[in-house]
Amino acid sequence: MAGLTSDSNDSDKFEWESDGEAAPSSAPTLRNLDAPGPSTLVRQNSNGWANGEAMSTSLVEEYVTMGFPKAMVVKGIKEIGHNDVNALLELLLTYKALGDEGALGDCSTSGCACPNVQDDDDDDLDSDNWDNDNDTGGREHNSDSSGDEDFLKEMSAKDEKINLLVDMGFSEDEANMAMTTCGVDADLCVLVDSISASRVAGDCHSTNLCDDQVMDRCFDSFGERKKTRLIEERKKKRKRYGGGAHGNRSSLDGSDDEPMLLPNPMVGFNLPGYRRPSVMRMLPQQAIGPPFFYYENVARTPRGVWETISRFLYDIEPEFVDSMHLSAAARKRGYIHNLPIENRSPLLPLPPKTIFEAFPHYKKWWPSWDPRRQLNCLQTTVASAKTTERIQSLLARSGNSPPPSVQKYVIDECRKWNLVWVGKNKVAPLEPNEVEYLLGFPRDHTRGVGKTERYKSLGNSFHVDTVAYHLSVLRDMFPNGVSVLSLFTGIGGGEVALHRLGIHMRAVVSVEIGEANRRILRGWWDQTQTGTLIEIADVKSLTPDIIASYVGRFGGFDLVIGGSPCNNLAGSNRHHRDGLEGEQSSLFYHYFRILDVVKSAMARM
Repeated sequence: MAGLTSDSNDSDKFEWESDGEAAPSSAPTLRNLDAPGPSTLVRQNSNGWANGEAMSTSLVEEYVTMGFPKAMVVKGIKEIGHNDVNALLELLLTYKALGDEGALGDCSTSGCACPNVQDDDDDDLDSDNWDNDNDTGGREHNSDSSGDEDFLKEMSAKDEKINLLVDMGFSEDEANMAMTTCGVDADLCVLVDSISASRVAGDCHSTNLCDDQVMDRCFDSFGERKKTRLIEERKKKRKRYGGGAHGNRSSLDGSDDEPMLLPNPMVGFNLPGYRRPSVMRMLPQQAIGPPFFYYENVARTPRGVWETISRFLYDIEPEFVDSMHLSAAARKRGYIHNLPIENRSPLLPLPPKTIFEAFPHYKKWWPSWDPRRQLNCLQTTVASAKTTERIQSLLARSGNSPPPSVQKYVIDECRKWNLVWVGKNKVAPLEPNEVEYLLGFPRDHTRGVGKTERYKSLGNSFHVDTVAYHLSVLRDMFPNGVSVLSLFTGIGGGEVALHRLGIHMRAVVSVEIGEANRRILRGWWDQTQTGTLIEIADVKSLTPDIIASYVGRFGGFDLVIGGSPCNNLAGSNRHHRDGLEGEQSSLFYHYFRILDVVKSAMARM
């Protein structure tokens, strides 16, 4: 519909913190990270590519900036598809490796057979024969450029449909399988029926909607065999040359990691009001305290991230919780801890679980066609005035009964930005004190810093009620209070949770790099606490000797708590979703390092 476009020029230059709920079609980031390299250029959304034809073309161009000719990139996509960007990068490296070894015209150097790899000039893997768009003096390209453009358009159409299927609650694998089974041109309803049938039958023969395509997918595996062979070639070259630039890093094709399934409903081991079979867990011996530890991050991460986190944190099973079961706003998070899971208790009074319970005055203006009863994940930024003005103007022109297309556009924008109805045809973002309330912080907790900083700090914080429910087991265990090592403290969500539980904090060593966050925590601490607060700016500065000195000073730590940055993990970060190799999210390894030093130092006491 003409005129119904998202606001992309005024307040969209921000960094997304969410775990994927109600993500916009394009999610620019606030930071421009360091100069791009192989890890930062792999753009990955829920289906592996950024949205739209422009994004697909842009991704191809970025591989070109990495030194791969455009024709090589397009050929790689045609060879193995684009759903697994790590495998694509591996394949491009393989092309270059084979070219470097002079094995392109004759595969005998690697002892392999290469049917169809060199059927024509276009398929020659010699890197010297690839035409690079940046080389205006290069030879004429052998392939039909218009065919490449059509191919990219087809990939963009596929991206769009996969995004729609993921938004409907289907997994990426299911969406890709349906697209492979029924084709890019299949109607969305046909794809949904295909996925539903596959779920019932449980294998590739489950649906008769697209029998020919199913047979092709199940039995025509030459492309997969070719991909496997090329990856093996790359591994052989690494072995011959001592690992090359990647050393002993795990395979880029993702074969080392198995995806961790998220529970549905996402209620952890137990939550108040949810009757589930009793959960018994046995912690590995090395995970048993002291100290108790508690780690948090977004639930929806790139493949293999939670498996890696769990492996480093003593193979403890993560506990995944969506705070929508405890409050009026969603917040999907994973927690790894060695706390007992029996005899937990929630904070009282229980928080409101719907928008109207939290803010009853908004019900007056809420239109009947807006079905929302809960808010999506609270972000680090809010909608601009331009966005809300556009909605108001559109509704005013539509009269008392907006057409379905207008209703859909408005509801989508409201979900995207968590907008509430404050007047006739008038929507507005939540105020910072309302966000504080939904997240369990005291009113004006973040007051004293700029409004933009308040939203950012709150968007990156813990959900206090969820964390307090998990930490409630400490109340009877430490009647005289606790000493806490708080890593990546933020605005003190863990400390506020302990305070609301009535647990005295004798000492807190807080490590937080954000100056505004430290100011907020110090302001709250000075008004509410009597214990010792020590503030440190950077986790990297915590050497073993410094940690040992704090362990000796306070007689050890009862709790090590924190959640490392999710910048490179969050599902809405399309540009730098690099997993635990990302510049920010790699700080997780400091959480493990510091925890391990604390455990060792306390074992020597």
